[in-house]
Amino acid sequence: MANHQLLDNITHKDLKVITDRAAWYGDDLAFTGIFPLEFRRVQAEYPIAFQKNTTTGGFEALAIFGFAEGENLFLGSDGWDASYIPLSIERQPFLIGFQSTTEGGVPVDKPVVHVDMDSPRVSDTEGTAVFLEHGGYSPYLEHINSVLMAIHDGHDYIKGFSDALSESDLLEPFSLEVKLQDGSKQTMVGLHTINEDRLNALDGDSLAKLHVNGYLEHIYMVVASIANFKKLIDRKNERLNA
Repeated sequence: MANHQLLDNITHKDLKVITDRAAWYGDDLAFTGIFPLEFRRVQAEYPIAFQKNTTTGGFEALAIFGFAEGENLFLGSDGWDASYIPLSIERQPFLIGFQSTTEGGVPVDKPVVHVDMDSPRVSDTEGTAVFLEHGGYSPYLEHINSVLMAIHDGHDYIKGFSDALSESDLLEPFSLEVKLQDGSKQTMVGLHTINEDRLNALDGDSLAKLHVNGYLEHIYMVVASIANFKKLIDRKNERLNA
């Protein structure tokens, strides 16, 4: 059960966060949601795929870490074996909340930082300090603030990106069946990816529209990331042979 509290430097003056990476801190994930602004760094490590949100009907982008629930093939005894960790994981145990206020007589919901006090990362004895001795933001909290703002902006951006992909009919369902070295099979279903034939067939105006909005680069990052499924399979086989 989560225990979200509005972060402040009095109630949480002694708050520390354990930033090590391990399964018992909640890092045993097979995938996580990502945002287009991080596609370039994500595609250097992980496959990128899309999943349809059954509530909104839009598509959400995912970084894939494993083939089964709870399997993170980048997580080992030495931590997380990758040069980049997606924002939605980097932010833990913090999250964005909203506080109702008024600006110029107009009611607005202002984004504020919350912390999940029931997270296994939360401590008052070990980890990285959230506040400085006299109440100022620690460098760690400054970093978390930038991560949360990137996530906040990313939520706004990805809807337009998803709509553009759907409008251009660039997404197609795909499934993956992998035969591993021990003879077992791993199957992934329910995901979508970029249809490269449709992408290559787009006319100049359609391509220009995607480019002007900044979407075209993100699309090519997704296409490039598909090669990382081979790396994921290699990681799985290495674990089976260990």
